[in-house]
Amino acid sequence: MNKIFLYNSLNRKKEEFQSINPGRVGIYTCGPTVYNFAHIGNLRTYLFEDFLIRVLKYNDYQVKRVMNVTDVGHLTDDQDMGEDKIEKKSRQIGKSALEIASFYTNAFKQDLELLNIIKPDVWLKASETIDEQIDLIKQLEEKGFVYKISDGLYFDTSKFPEYNKLSHQSLEDLKEGARVCKNDEKRNSTDFALWKFSPSDSNRQMEWDSPWGIGFPGWHLECSAMSLMELKDSLDIHCGGMDHINVHHTNEIAQSEAATEKKFFNYWLHGAFLNISGGKKMAKSSENFLTIENALLKKGINPLAYRFAALQVHYRKPMEYSEESLIQAEKGLDSLRKQYLAIKSNAFLKGRVDKYFKEQFQSAINDDLNMPQALAILFSVFKSRLNPDDKLETAKDFDKVLGLSLDFEESFNNNEVEIPAEIKSLAEKRQIARDEKDFSKSDSLRDEIEKEGYEIEDGPDGYKLKKK
Repeated sequence: MNKIFLYNSLNRKKEEFQSINPGRVGIYTCGPTVYNFAHIGNLRTYLFEDFLIRVLKYNDYQVKRVMNVTDVGHLTDDQDMGEDKIEKKSRQIGKSALEIASFYTNAFKQDLELLNIIKPDVWLKASETIDEQIDLIKQLEEKGFVYKISDGLYFDTSKFPEYNKLSHQSLEDLKEGARVCKNDEKRNSTDFALWKFSPSDSNRQMEWDSPWGIGFPGWHLECSAMSLMELKDSLDIHCGGMDHINVHHTNEIAQSEAATEKKFFNYWLHGAFLNISGGKKMAKSSENFLTIENALLKKGINPLAYRFAALQVHYRKPMEYSEESLIQAEKGLDSLRKQYLAIKSNAFLKGRVDKYFKEQFQSAINDDLNMPQALAILFSVFKSRLNPDDKLETAKDFDKVLGLSLDFEESFNNNEVEIPAEIKSLAEKRQIARDEKDFSKSDSLRDEIEKEGYEIEDGPDGYKLKKK
């Protein structure tokens, strides 16, 4: 296998990637908290993770990717204080926590599809892994890392000497950062909740019995429990946004290694933020909250233009957002596709992937996912003197990594963007019915879609909608 070099946040340097099991890679990617739509800043992280998956597959690795869906336990201050984000949303709009989580999970999956992001091999919900999370707390309790205060069980970070090994910050700086929401009962400001007790003065929709009392798991616990459950002896790569380094991923490492007495993941990869004017990070709590729907679809911009834009900025560098930049990216993508289709129209024989350009391309993507360089090499292929047959095969080969669907001939404005939201909703409900093998309901929903003038086509990668 060719050598792959990845920037490991754990050691703050590029390192040659070596999987625990030759030829196989286990990857855990932190998933969405499903109380709202994912914004395009969130989705930049999932794009970089998709580039990683595609690069590993291009290098002939068998990849098993696990992603969590946080449907309980993520509190409004992102640590251990405040209200559960989904329970809060439920109270605000009058729908159940289950309905909210289901709706936004499906919306997130649609976003992944619009961006041509390969779906995880394993999806796990926090609410469906409660037993595993309780078992992990028991292990920590037996080893003396757990203490109880009035609102729950906490991990004692002072008993884990390497608590700052991922953040590389001094313990004093980490403690200062953890004092934003003060809890005077905690032994140390960096200590974090493993299990929160349900409040006595109100009812929660999502709570479970445990050896310590009725409650729900802390936000960080699910990722450790799921990783250890699904990846076991292939804890190769853990990914997420840079904002997870100092708290969420630091806490994952502490509780996992304290429980197992083994190293958690070998490689930690983190994507940089998407910023708007003034360098401000995009966040759901701010007014700069942009989704695929309002930033792209409503403006008639192909979502793959955002993927094309993300390819032009290295995943560890901040990316600047503006509507103009997306319009320019769409023009660039259209130009690229036109070049590809022109080559395709002149290709008549089965070509071959050019060895020289492939070596350049693989060298770029294997150098810490240098996608801007990889994209430049594709342009060089189009400008080269290769015959059309070889150009076509080389471009197809590169698109396995770039994921731009270059062979898709219909213009964007004739398919997904014009399909109403209610038709998409019917299609999503039909997919759920199919997954649950309720074929009678599935057929009924297909009939409804067709009555509205649309067709739905099923394939190995999911369904596609189009006008009749």
